[in-house]
Amino acid sequence: MTKVRVALRRLLRTRDDGSMSIELVALAPVFVLLILFLIAVGRIALAGDAAQAAANAAAREASLSRTTAEAQQDANAAAQASMAQSGYSCNTLTVNIDDSGLNVPLGQVGTVSSTITCTLNLSDIALPGLPGSWTMERDASSPVDAYRERP
Repeated sequence: MTKVRVALRRLLRTRDDGSMSIELVALAPVFVLLILFLIAVGRIALAGDAAQAAANAAAREASLSRTTAEAQQDANAAAQASMAQSGYSCNTLTVNIDDSGLNVPLGQVGTVSSTITCTLNLSDIALPGLPGSWTMERDASSPVDAYRERP
């Protein structure tokens, strides 16, 4: 009777030798895509923070300028320097300044605002469905000293 039981157990036992390696081969591409997705999201988020810092720097420098021509020039230089310092480079970096706050009468507080548009290159991340570039736009504003000498 024991030989019959042993034979019956052998027949009923399921064999799963090698199933772990098949599961690993099937799931490996999913893990790779997940890691690439996390890298892309992280890069976009950090570049967005860098672009916001560049917008803040551009608005601040423009608010310290004496003329509208200086404001645009100083804002461009500040945004370029801020992006270079962050380690992120934009394919295109556009800085637009609303410098109408520089022309308010003495005693009134004006505001200078900046808008940064940065196109980030994502073509080095080989994730299906991910665009080759990502365009982000960030805004910031900075007050102009109410009692600063006007041109």
